[in-house]
Amino acid sequence: MKALKHGRDISVSVENITPFGIWIFAKEKEYFLSYKDYPYFKEQTLNAIQNVQLLHGYHLFWPDLDVDLEIDNLENPEKYPLKSKIIKKRLSSLSARR
Repeated sequence: MKALKHGRDISVSVENITPFGIWIFAKEKEYFLSYKDYPYFKEQTLNAIQNVQLLHGYHLFWPDLDVDLEIDNLENPEKYPLKSKIIKKRLSSLSARR
């Protein structure tokens, strides 16, 4: 999490990490990122998840995880139907086991 010096507002922060997902506070709004929809956060370290930056006022970036999300993805998920390749890999490995 990138904190600004001398009492300025923090532009983005991880507010909570639960067994179901993470809560992000960005641009004066709270967002829930479930592990179902954002599996790349599951099983990561606390430090890696908390190290998030808000770039250009709309772009969330986790440098330790190489994850990029735009605020619009969180506000309008129906506009972004593509899912993570992690989900596809897990589904194909489960099918191969049967």
